[in-house]
This record gives sequence, structure tokens and C-alpha cells, in this order.
Amino acid sequence: RSWRGGPGNTGGTGTGMDAPSAAGLGGADPQLQRFIEVETQKQRFQQLVHQMTELCWEKCMDKPGPKLDSRAETCFVNCVERFIDTSQFILNRLEQTQKSKSAFSESLSE
Repeated sequence: RSWRGGPGNTGGTGTGMDAPSAAGLGGADPQLQRFIEVETQKQRFQQLVHQMTELCWEKCMDKPGPKLDSRAETCFVNCVERFIDTSQFILNRLEQTQKSKSAFSESLSE
């Protein structure tokens, strides 16, 4: 089993596999909407952890043994930190793009 894709691969996050969004429920109970939002966030977090674990395991574990040697430990730390940095960069970039689009549409409507 190998990791597929690059840092921008979301592994299915944001696809039709997600739980229905609370916004799509219309007049549903606000508590139900909040529950679905929280569960969707948990699912996305679990997908990211799985993706990061798979990626870093493939990169850092040459030969599994009873102990984690210092090279593998350093590799895991660096891998996780770069994964988090990359994920944060992508998230920030998406937010900037969304804000730019929003500001552009507002200026057109004025």
C-alpha cells in the first residue's frame, strides 16, 4: 500500500464522500446541523491523520524493528512538520483566493 499524490492531494476531503453539509439541510434542527458540522470536521481530521501516517511511514520506515532508531525518529518528526506546514499553506492559500473572489464580486456589484 503506497501513498498516492502530492501535498495538494486531499485524499477525498471535500468530495461527495463527506457527510451532507449543514447548509444543505435548510430548515433542519440547529442542533442537528451543528452535530453534522462537528462530525464532518472529525472525519476530515481523521482523513488527514491517516494520510499523514501513511505518507510518513512510507518515507521513514526502511525496516520495521522492535525500536525506532534516531534516523527514523528524526525523519518522522520532519515529515509530520512538513505535512502540517504544507496543509496550513494550502489552507491559507485557499482562504486568500476565496477572499479575493469575494472582494472582486463585491466590487462588481457596487
